[in-house]
Amino acid sequence: MVTDFPWMSALWLLPVLGAAIVLLLPAAQRTVARWVALGSSVLTFTLAVVLAVRFDPGGAQYQFVEDHEWIPAFGAGYTVGVDGIALVLVLLTTALVPLLLVAGWHDDREVGSGRRVTHTYVALTLLVEAMVLVSFVSLDILLFYVFFEAMLIPMYFLIGGFGPRSADGLLRKQRSRAAVKFLLYNLFGGLIMLAAVIGLYVVTARDGLGSDGSGTFDFRAVVEAANSGQLGAAPAVLNALFLGFMFAFAVKAPLWPLHTWLPDAAVSATPASAVLMMAVVDKVGTFGMLRYCLQLFPDAAGTYAPLIITLAVIGIVYGAVLAIGQTDVMRLIAYTSISHFGFIILGIFAMTSQGQSGATLYMVNHGISTAALFLIAGFLVSRRGTRLIADFGGVQKVAPVLAGTFLVAGLATLSLPGLAPFISEFLVLVGTFGRYQAAAVIAAAALVLASLYVLWLYQRMMTGPVREGNERLRDLVPRELVVVVPLLAALVFFGVYPKPVLNLINPAVTQTLTTIGRDDPTPSTPPQPEAVGAEHHGEAPR
Repeated sequence: MVTDFPWMSALWLLPVLGAAIVLLLPAAQRTVARWVALGSSVLTFTLAVVLAVRFDPGGAQYQFVEDHEWIPAFGAGYTVGVDGIALVLVLLTTALVPLLLVAGWHDDREVGSGRRVTHTYVALTLLVEAMVLVSFVSLDILLFYVFFEAMLIPMYFLIGGFGPRSADGLLRKQRSRAAVKFLLYNLFGGLIMLAAVIGLYVVTARDGLGSDGSGTFDFRAVVEAANSGQLGAAPAVLNALFLGFMFAFAVKAPLWPLHTWLPDAAVSATPASAVLMMAVVDKVGTFGMLRYCLQLFPDAAGTYAPLIITLAVIGIVYGAVLAIGQTDVMRLIAYTSISHFGFIILGIFAMTSQGQSGATLYMVNHGISTAALFLIAGFLVSRRGTRLIADFGGVQKVAPVLAGTFLVAGLATLSLPGLAPFISEFLVLVGTFGRYQAAAVIAAAALVLASLYVLWLYQRMMTGPVREGNERLRDLVPRELVVVVPLLAALVFFGVYPKPVLNLINPAVTQTLTTIGRDDPTPSTPPQPEAVGAEHHGEAPR
């Protein structure tokens, strides 16, 4: 539906306005800067909740649509709107950012006493939020691409400019290397995608899909043309364009073997910035696969689905195996995300309603569970001053609340029934088994590895005698509980009652499958013994 009030523009402009106000504040107003950033993020979340309440799951596919001219010479417009899939990711993003700002309330102290360190830190966080939101609500391919790439810049500075220090400057050098690696990987993927975006425009221009007979970047128009057969490019061309989009999204997601930038970036940034990257920014990659790769190139997606599913399964097992062998708690959690993204991509390319609903729900649940586990681990590391698992032990005796919340978040990570990730993982496996039985079986078997790395981690860090240096560890303080309690509550609530989220997701998934011409596989049932015997004797089956 088209509305008079610019809901979509207000959604992403609120954090931009908050960042601008923060940067205009005097350098001495650090506390005010934090509160302004937090207030703007809370207002953004409130607006997202209003959108969710007003959204009609049974209505038009894309709602709250705004359509304005942007670069008419190239058929590019400022066209934004949401479907159910984008809406739940908008809610995830806007809900996490206020919690991350509270969790990182004092993170600016890690880089010294620069005059405007606090202002820069919170402004960069808000700018990342705004750019991610534009990516989720964009209905113009060029607009999506611009912000898909632009979000790398503030994220680069958050990784390279903020984090733990060391007297010899070693950690600073590691952060710089991790930030450059993050930027180079993602920029290279983006350049490949840019070539595909240009190629797609050339195809639409040749077919005269624009309003003036030229090319267009309007996502809905291109999808309609692809669905109706009006996109007249050769299959080889469409395959190449699909691979261009897919490569960029596979780097961002990340998909094995394009994942190697993630662990270094995650451990080099502050915990709040690392969660912003893994739980929010990286979701743009899996969202892009579901929206752009599948709907713009349905035939090519079907062609390459077996290969991508194979890579996803390798990523599931690989991430879990490497997590088991880690000695750094933060790096261990980063490797678990590689495994979880494998499940998400598996569900997307299974191309079944259960698989894609589960994958979208997994995006949300992974964001919540990873935020909880990574932030709690970050609180513990900041107290102890080390990330080495071997330096911990007996924490549950001196900080029982911290240890208990860590356990709940860890159990969610291994998809314990009753916690939110379980139902999404279950849906992915059920949806995958209908078409790719072997992949589903291997992925399900990898759940044993998840149990190993989570429970062994908890045993080494939290149980046993109190190791030297852990005697004076503080338990969670009220500010940290403000962050942790909502995340754990969400894990329990959506683990027991995922219906509100699935009600938004399912109609959009159904529309996506209809668009790409895919139906759920029909279950095959073996013939009944009575029927077989009756046919053998020439009788009608009863």
